[in-house]
Amino acid sequence: MTTRAFAVTYDYRCPFARNAHEHLLAAVDAGADWDVTYAPFSLSQAHVAEGAPPVWDDPAKAGDLLAIEASVVVRDHHVDQFPAVHEALFAARHDHGLDLRDEAVIRKVLADAGVDAEAVLDACRGGQPRARFRAEHEAVVDRLSLFGVPTFIVDDRAVFVRLMTRPAGDPAVSRAVIERVLDLLVDHPELNEFKHTTIAR
Repeated sequence: MTTRAFAVTYDYRCPFARNAHEHLLAAVDAGADWDVTYAPFSLSQAHVAEGAPPVWDDPAKAGDLLAIEASVVVRDHHVDQFPAVHEALFAARHDHGLDLRDEAVIRKVLADAGVDAEAVLDACRGGQPRARFRAEHEAVVDRLSLFGVPTFIVDDRAVFVRLMTRPAGDPAVSRAVIERVLDLLVDHPELNEFKHTTIAR
């Protein structure tokens, strides 16, 4: 069977991104044969008011970018630690209610995952991770008109998806959830929008 290659956007503030990425991480950890690109996306930039400066150039928005900048450093230079850091940053925000604009929160997540936190934060202060983050964000917006997270991307197709569940301890379920999304994306381009009118409780 051919390895499936795809990208999925993330911003740690979004609970639906948390759901999707937890499923991804659970399935990959259990051996799913996927080539996944974890694609940073700034919800702050997506909602910049007309005439306002881009978040990348606005010192007042630097805190909004820090967690994702740190994740980009880990993704690119500490590959083995990325899954733990990625999951923990989502958990810090959504399970523990912590402020990811607080450098101390980021430092603890990195250290707990066995990453040199000061080295990562120093890299962020140097500006290269923000430049990489900006370039990746702008590339998918320009090419595919992306507007949010999580968006699944396969070649020149992209779909914004809201998954309502989190992993329940069975990675086979997580794998099936993601495979279903990819099958719809790749095999059913005629399906443009499919949205329940109510949410099952």
